[in-house]
Amino acid sequence: MEFGIVFFPTVGGSGGEPTATQYYDDGLYLAQLAEQLGYHQVKLVEHYFFDYGGYSPDPITFLAAVAARTSRLRVATGAVIPAFTHPVKLAGQLAMLDNISGGRLDVGFGRAFLPDEFAAFGIPLDESRARFEEGVEACVRLWTEDDLSWEGSFHKFGPLTMLPKPAQQPHPPVFVASTGSLDSCRAAGEQGHHLQLIAAVATREKVQEALAVYRGARAAAGYAPGTERIDLTFPCFVDEDREAAYRLGEHVERKLSEKMGAAVSAWATVRSDQYPGYDRMAAAALGGGAAFDERVKQNKILAGTPDDVRAQLAEIADWYGDGISVGLSVHSGQVPRATVEHGLRLFAEHVAPAFTDVR
Repeated sequence: MEFGIVFFPTVGGSGGEPTATQYYDDGLYLAQLAEQLGYHQVKLVEHYFFDYGGYSPDPITFLAAVAARTSRLRVATGAVIPAFTHPVKLAGQLAMLDNISGGRLDVGFGRAFLPDEFAAFGIPLDESRARFEEGVEACVRLWTEDDLSWEGSFHKFGPLTMLPKPAQQPHPPVFVASTGSLDSCRAAGEQGHHLQLIAAVATREKVQEALAVYRGARAAAGYAPGTERIDLTFPCFVDEDREAAYRLGEHVERKLSEKMGAAVSAWATVRSDQYPGYDRMAAAALGGGAAFDERVKQNKILAGTPDDVRAQLAEIADWYGDGISVGLSVHSGQVPRATVEHGLRLFAEHVAPAFTDVR
């Protein structure tokens, strides 16, 4: 089992919150520290203009800065949104990052889900899945084919040969980001792509069902079992003092709920058949969701002493099977850098070694 770190800013610079400059400075420091401590990956989201992720409208730019400061750490988009960027532009940016990093890029593609982001780009929510599928396919073909002529539903271009080609051949590992949609997981498996799941937003049974659908579709498409990569993301709060870890986690999760509530509020009046149940998700976010300690018991959040978190991860490994890696969501901007660093060191020294031989 490998462990990476995940950055998801939930700050906007007001009320004493970090500025964007401070957030990026802390993130670059933590990425370099993560490499020194043996973490395998740093991952960053794409969101816009809300305090919920808004400091990261272009994860590729930040990850290029990480790549320039590290030599081993993989850099991952978690995820870029094909619906918001022309595929020639997006494929070129990602290929540049793969070359700058020396072939260390993992590409996560996502559909996005905030109605106000779609409105800002002038894109109907009901085109979400079709734009996602076309964008991913176009990027892969731009990376792997010469003289490509593309006649899609949303983009037409070519013939052209994209430069640069990616450093990794035939292309960087492609991940589909999902909250557990069975359709998304099935499609990812059929295409032979890897999977990014935010396990914290679904029940154990839902995650297990999603993984079974994904693995089954991948096997049916002829891909060898065990070649898949599954990244599961969890908020993580580790301290020698369990109560201190819980206090920290409760603060961060409360702020996340507040920021997310504002970002998803449009779902109270917006409907799309491509996002079933998102009105209920918005209502849950606005209501604050389940109690923190209950979510820890359900292994939706990793929190407590190193022994506590080690026990949680052992259970998670048992639940979800082989081929998983875990992303620790640690850099929201709501926690001082020194506190995040302390948790990363504790995890690396007292939790990760128990799983280094788990494959």
